[in-house]
Amino acid sequence: MSGKIQMLDLRAQYLSIKEEIDTAMASVVDSCKFINGPQVEQFAKALEEYSGAGHVIPCANGTDALQIALMGLGLEKGDEVIVPAFTYVATAEVIALLGLVPVMADVDPGSFCLRLEDIIPAVTPRTKAIVPVHLFGQCADMEPILEWAAPRGIAVVEDNAQSLGARYSFSDGRIAHAGTMGTIGCISFFPTKPLGCYGDGGALMCNDDELAQRLKMIASHGQRIKYHHEIVGCNSRLDTLQAAVLLAKLPHLDSWNKARAAVAERYRQQLSDIDGIILPAGSAKSTHVYHQYTIRVRDGRRDALKEHLAAAGIASMIYYPLPLQEQKAFAPIARAAGSLGNSARLCAEVLSLPICPELSSEAQDRICEQIRSFFK
Repeated sequence: MSGKIQMLDLRAQYLSIKEEIDTAMASVVDSCKFINGPQVEQFAKALEEYSGAGHVIPCANGTDALQIALMGLGLEKGDEVIVPAFTYVATAEVIALLGLVPVMADVDPGSFCLRLEDIIPAVTPRTKAIVPVHLFGQCADMEPILEWAAPRGIAVVEDNAQSLGARYSFSDGRIAHAGTMGTIGCISFFPTKPLGCYGDGGALMCNDDELAQRLKMIASHGQRIKYHHEIVGCNSRLDTLQAAVLLAKLPHLDSWNKARAAVAERYRQQLSDIDGIILPAGSAKSTHVYHQYTIRVRDGRRDALKEHLAAAGIASMIYYPLPLQEQKAFAPIARAAGSLGNSARLCAEVLSLPICPELSSEAQDRICEQIRSFFK
C-alpha cells in the first residue's frame, strides 16, 4: 500500500459513527442551548456510571481540570506539589500559575510513570499534593502511593488526560478506573485522546460530596446560585455541542480501547526481536489503553529513525523532547528532586508510532517493515 500513514485517523473514527454524531450535534443546534444544555449533565451522569466515580464535573479542558483540582484543595502559596519530570507541561504549569511550587520527581523508565520510590526523596514539610500522571494509556502504580499519602494528609490528584478507560487492580481484588482512585481525577477530551470531542473539553472526578460541590462552584465563577459568588472561581465550561459528541462516543470507548490494544499487540509481535529498540512495558496491575505506543530507541538513533519513517510517509511523534527540569519556564520556580536521569534519558529516546483503532494491519506491516529496514 502507498500513501501517508498518520498518527491517528480522526476522520475514519467519525465516519464509523457518523449518524450518531450528526444526530447528536443537530439536536444541540436545533435547541440552541449551546451553554449548559441538558447533554452536559447527561454526559456527566453517563461518565459517572461508566467509571464508578461518585461525581463528574465537566469543564473546558484538561488543563483547567488540573487547575480547578488544585484550587479546590485550598493550598497556600509556596506549598509544594510533586509531579513527574517526564510529562506534558500542563501538569506543572497550573501549579506555577497558582503560586505553588512544582517539585519534579523521576519516573520509572519502563512504565514512564511516577512511583512511590520516586516520590519519597522529593517530600518536604511543604509537600501538600502529588500528581501521578497515567501516561500514554496505563495507570501509575497507585496503591502504594495512596497508602503512603493518606496518613500524611497529602492529596493525590490523578492526571488522567491520556488513560480514560484503563483499570487498576488493587491487592485486595478491587478494580478501579483510572481517575477514580485519588482525591481528584482530571480528564482531557482533546480530540486525540481515548475519548475525544471536536474541540476542547475536560472533566474532574471526585468521590467526596463536599469537595465535588466545591469543584463545581470553582468551575462556575465560585457560585452555587447564579450571581451569588461564595468563593473566587473561574469560568470553565464544557459546551453543549462537545458534551453531545462525548455522549455519543462514550458507549464505544471500551471497544476502541480494545482495538488499540490489538494494534499494540501486533507491534509487539513484529518488533520484539529488534535489538535497537525497547518496547513499552505493560503492568500486572493496570490495563493499557495505548493512547500512545511509545518505543525507546537506543544508541542515539531516535531522530534518525524518525527521519527514516518520515521519508517513507510514516508519521511519528516525540512525546516529550525535554523533561520539565530543562524547560526554561520552570527554572526560577520549580525544584528538582534528585538527578532525574531516567526522565532525561527518556526524552532522548522515546518515539511514538501511529496507533488508533482504525489502523489497518497492512499499514502496520508497512510501519514495522520500515523500522526493520532501518536497523538492518
